[in-house]
Amino acid sequence: MLAKQHTTGHARRSIRAALALLVALAGQHSARADAPLNYFLHADGPAATPTMRLGWALAALAVVVALIVSGLLVGAIMRKRPPSSTRDASHVEGEGGGMHWVWIGTCVSSVALLAALAYVLVTLESVASPRRAPALTISVTAYDWWWKIDYVRPDAGKPDVTTANEIHIPVGEPVKVELRSADVVHAFWVPRLAGKTQTIPGVVNEQWIEADHAGVYRGQCSQFCGAQHAHMAFEVIAEPRPQFDAWYASQAQPHAADASVHAGARLFLDRCAGCHSVRGTDASGAQAPDLTHLNSRRLIAAGLLPNTAPNQLDWIRHAQRIKPDSMMPSIALSASEASALADYLRTLQ
Repeated sequence: MLAKQHTTGHARRSIRAALALLVALAGQHSARADAPLNYFLHADGPAATPTMRLGWALAALAVVVALIVSGLLVGAIMRKRPPSSTRDASHVEGEGGGMHWVWIGTCVSSVALLAALAYVLVTLESVASPRRAPALTISVTAYDWWWKIDYVRPDAGKPDVTTANEIHIPVGEPVKVELRSADVVHAFWVPRLAGKTQTIPGVVNEQWIEADHAGVYRGQCSQFCGAQHAHMAFEVIAEPRPQFDAWYASQAQPHAADASVHAGARLFLDRCAGCHSVRGTDASGAQAPDLTHLNSRRLIAAGLLPNTAPNQLDWIRHAQRIKPDSMMPSIALSASEASALADYLRTLQ
């Protein structure tokens, strides 16, 4: 008796704890509706809406199946069987012992699974390609642990805009994304705009994204790729076409030399140009982000830090503390070197 009461009390406490957790999660969701991990619950583009609806439909199907199975299990447990002395031979031998329920359950399950399969195939077809030709093509290359973005116009043989960890697109226009990897398998995922697509070394995969509304959409690598997989984020910034065109024209411009920051420019060439590039200068590194227009970006370190002057210097000095095992080394700087380098970085507009 005491054991039964203890079990019942434990079950009630577990139920209360689960309800409290659901309430807390609901409150957190309402307080932080823009949290990156909540993004898959919403969609803001034609490449994401069908998959979101499919996800909800499959979740509902799973809940219905779980409820039916649970109900049948509880019914079977609660049902009282007659004493063995009163059961006739047909029940003992299993003749007419409820096999029709097995057949009914099998038929219903088969129909539900076939319907779900048809829905999945229809959804895949609907998001395979946009309804009209893409407005532009973006080449995204995944590195450990950041994203290189090249904008390539059809009439140009090479990229005329290169940036990192920040993708700008015009609102309401489909954009083709070519996905590559420079090292290991990663996965490109902007949950509110499209599903996941892997980047595989030696393979070019394709995806398309389109935003219904202007805004900033968080993206994330969703394939475990190493120590800093969780810190391999990016942003997609959707803006009206005039604003996008202005941004594009600005990004296409090379760096304008400034004689007043000569010391910082020389320090950058000596310490940073082996990996980073700045168009219009002798810095032409290809293993790290292009910094020509560094200060036009919202974040640095693949979405890890707000792009401020103090954070830029902190990242340079303590990269291995902030993002261990990344390819960015921690660079020791004297006070005068830090000041000169900061002055130069401010000119990367």
